[in-house]
Order: sequence, then C-alpha cells, then structure tokens
Amino acid sequence: MIRIPEERAPVVFGIIQAGLTSLVASGVGIYQLSGFGPDFMANWFLAWLTAWAMMLPIVIFAAPHIQRIVLAVIRWSNKA
Repeated sequence: MIRIPEERAPVVFGIIQAGLTSLVASGVGIYQLSGFGPDFMANWFLAWLTAWAMMLPIVIFAAPHIQRIVLAVIRWSNKA
C-alpha cells in the first residue's frame, strides 16, 4: 500500500470526500432527470466526473475553514 506523507492528509481527505459526495449527488440528480434507463450509468459517470472536478478545489480550500468554525462552536467536555 502506498503511504502518503501526513502533510498531504487534507488533500487526501478532500479527494475522498469530494469524490463520495459528488458520486451520490450526481447519481440522485441523473436519476431525477432521466430515470434509470439504459444510459443511466454512462450519464452518471460523466456527471460524477464533472461534479468531482468542480468540488475538489472547493473542498480542499474550504475544509480548514470549516474545521475552525466547528472547533469554535463545539462545547468540549472535560471527559478523558
């Protein structure tokens, strides 16, 4: 298995998160638009590639800011 340096963790997270989110969202969108016909898988794949390419930079750049917001609004307990 390839081991990626830890400083690349945010990028790896972004790739996986954007890929999964865009996969689900594009599948739902294509199904709503055209139903489950013979071209469904091909249309879904093309829609997913487009959505993933657009979401990846957004996720990578937004994730650190979102993490800071989450840390700011969470009330932490003193449990060990």
